[in-house]
Amino acid sequence: MFFRHSNEIWSEFPELVPGVLSAEGITSTADVEGRIAKYHAIATERLARRPESEMAEIQAWRRGFSKMGLKPTQYRCASEALLRRFRQEGSLPRLHPLVDLCNAISIAFAIPVAVFDLSKISGNIEVRHASCSESYLTFSGEVEHPEAREVIFADAAGQAHARRWTNRQSGLSAMRDDTHSVLIVAEALHGSAASDVPKLIDTIAAELAAIWSIEVRQGVLSSSSPRFDLSSAMNLQLQQKQD
Repeated sequence: MFFRHSNEIWSEFPELVPGVLSAEGITSTADVEGRIAKYHAIATERLARRPESEMAEIQAWRRGFSKMGLKPTQYRCASEALLRRFRQEGSLPRLHPLVDLCNAISIAFAIPVAVFDLSKISGNIEVRHASCSESYLTFSGEVEHPEAREVIFADAAGQAHARRWTNRQSGLSAMRDDTHSVLIVAEALHGSAASDVPKLIDTIAAELAAIWSIEVRQGVLSSSSPRFDLSSAMNLQLQQKQD
């Protein structure tokens, strides 16, 4: 079981820098408010200097969305949508301690961060173009079918865990109170992504170790090293269930 981007995605977006983490032992009772405040302060400082639309990280994703044939102001990457809401409302909704933490880190770095429940993913998961046969479960419970050539996160069962790349995650693999094993993916396209994404991944890993006292597997992918192995994470999860 592994996570990867398709060769076609790497060919179309050679500037892509993905960072990936997997972890087991997440709980929904952790207190992350103090840690979230630190990253919200960083985002506030950045927004005081320039709006999210002028940040290099966001502008790169807008160019990426235009390249995919999408209107960037209609379909915003996750970090832009969060920054926009944070700028307008001064806060973000609380959903789950890990999601809240990753959202806070996302707006501090202005880089999209996705959190998936590994137990809801069937087999390998790949960022690739859709074929129209995949199914996407909305948070309201409706089933959609991504359009042909739309960039999605797809697993071996044809389930789309995200639509329009970094625009919208599926309700199927969203974090819940009983989620214990997670896949976290951060992706960037801007000029300094090669240095920024490893910093972001290290930040998340350090927070998970400090808050949940768990070990994290992490990596930064490239076109020459595109795969992140998830097998050990799932094997440990199965062993924990059997115990």
